[in-house]
Parts: sequence; C-alpha cells; structure tokens
Amino acid sequence: MFNPFAIELVFIMKKLGLASALLLAMTGAQAYQVEVQGQSEFIDNTVNDKNFTGAVQGTYYFKNVDASKGPLAEAAFLNQASSVSAAYNYSKYNEADGFNTETHTYGAKAEAYVPTKVVPVYASASYNHTKRDAKNSYSADLTDEGNGDRYAVEVGAVVAPNFLVALGYTSVVDQYSLDAFNILSNGVVKAALESDTIAHDQDAVTARAKYVGAIDGTNMAIGFETNLLLAEYKAYGLKTDLFLNPKLSVGASYAESSFKESPNKAWGANVNYFITPAVAVGASYVNANAKEVVNLDTQTVGVNAKFRF
Repeated sequence: MFNPFAIELVFIMKKLGLASALLLAMTGAQAYQVEVQGQSEFIDNTVNDKNFTGAVQGTYYFKNVDASKGPLAEAAFLNQASSVSAAYNYSKYNEADGFNTETHTYGAKAEAYVPTKVVPVYASASYNHTKRDAKNSYSADLTDEGNGDRYAVEVGAVVAPNFLVALGYTSVVDQYSLDAFNILSNGVVKAALESDTIAHDQDAVTARAKYVGAIDGTNMAIGFETNLLLAEYKAYGLKTDLFLNPKLSVGASYAESSFKESPNKAWGANVNYFITPAVAVGASYVNANAKEVVNLDTQTVGVNAKFRF
C-alpha cells in the first residue's frame, strides 16, 4: 500500500514546483524563450452597438532572448531573435440597422535573422486565415461572407545597428482577410484599413523600416517604425515609442489610406509598462476618421498583457 504521508509529500512538492515557476515568471529572469500576450479592444462609432475584440499570440524563440540590453519591449528585436508564432483574433460587430457579423482570424508566422559577413539578413513568412460569418440575411447581402486566406513574405537586412529595412509581398486569396499579428501590434482598426487598401487587387507590395536606439547620456531610448503598402489603393503608417526607462514607454502612431469607403485615417497613442522583466501591461487608444462615410468615424480603447518564460 502507498504511504499516505509520501503521497501528501509528493503533492506538496508539486504545488511548490508550480509556485516556484509562477514566482520566476513574476519576478522575471533577464532571459526568456517563450512569450504569450493577450489583447482586447472596445470599438465604438456612431452606428455600432459598442463591440469588443479579443486576441492572443504565442511566440517561441529558438535561443534565449537577453532582456538586459535595452528597452524590455524591444528585447527580441535588439537580440535579432529568430522565432515562430501563432495568433488568434475574435471580433463581433453589429449595428442598429441589423448588420451583424462575427470574424475569426488565425495566423502562423516565422521570422529569422541570419548573420552574414556583410550585414545580418532578415526574412519572414506568414499565413493568416479569416472566417467571417454574417448572422442574418441582411448582413450576408452587404459583406464578403466565408473564408479568406493571406500569404506574406518579407526579406531585408539590419543595415546599421538596430536598424532594419525590409521589402515584402502579400497575396490575399478569395476575399476579405485580416492579419492577426497586425491586429495585436497596431489594433483592429488599422488592420482592417490595411485589408481595405489591398481591396480586390489581391496582391500588395510592402516596405518597412524600424530603428531602436539609446538616447545618449540618459536611461532612455527611442524607436521609430514606418511602413508603406502599394496595392489597388495605397497606405502608409508611422509609429514612434519613447522608452522613458527600460520598463516604461509611451508611443504615438498615424496611418492613412487612399481607400475612402471606410475609416481611412487613424491616429493612436499607447502606454506600456513592465511590472517585472517577465510581466507587462499596457493600454492603447485609436481614433479613426472616415472621409466620405461620416458615421463610420471610430474610436477604440484597448488593454493588453504580456508574459515571458
């Protein structure tokens, strides 16, 4: 027979092991290999019924990421860390006139940095699948219901310390499809604006540049990111973050598209704080203006959390 005391001891040791793992995550080591993040946004415009979104992403890095080099939020970029990721986003949108849809987006992505004798080379590939369901016949008549697929690749180089330049190609197959990773990075409004810009052209050329660097003589750093998309319509985006210290950052962003039948200009603000090197929380705000469809002026408020192991 099993000794009751031994069984109880094993049970206690298991609980202590779980507690130790949780404590490690909360206190935070300076290196990590897994990151999990979640996000939710509240969407409000003059016609909708105040809807919410939910998103989650998991990333695995092939080597430990050193979080002691600079801003904690940019640790993977500063380490040129290769990774694989998976993401999911859910959104429900309905209006007073009866328009009612649900959207599910699933994504998978791989990023790689390869050292060379000249400069580190960067490459990424991603796949996203969007399923949009019309909840009534009225919605089915007004929207692209069904499944949409999106494939994207990027190639580039780290042309100077912490300065990445990349060119890409995106193909949207069948119909409307979102980028789950763009939703988590920039919000659902900007991700929808990108999809509307590609429209029925299905093919898009992209360009992107990103830089993160320390501000001399301080504990602060600054980051800049720009992007350009050329498809049936054209769009560009600008984003900057000021890292007041390795844990705390404030940021601003702006995006604009030549597509006029939805919100085509959006500006945003965000704040993010690492409670420990392994746990972060943040909030975001986006205000999007529709030039020709006034009642689609949209505001979103988002909250997010991030955990590293």
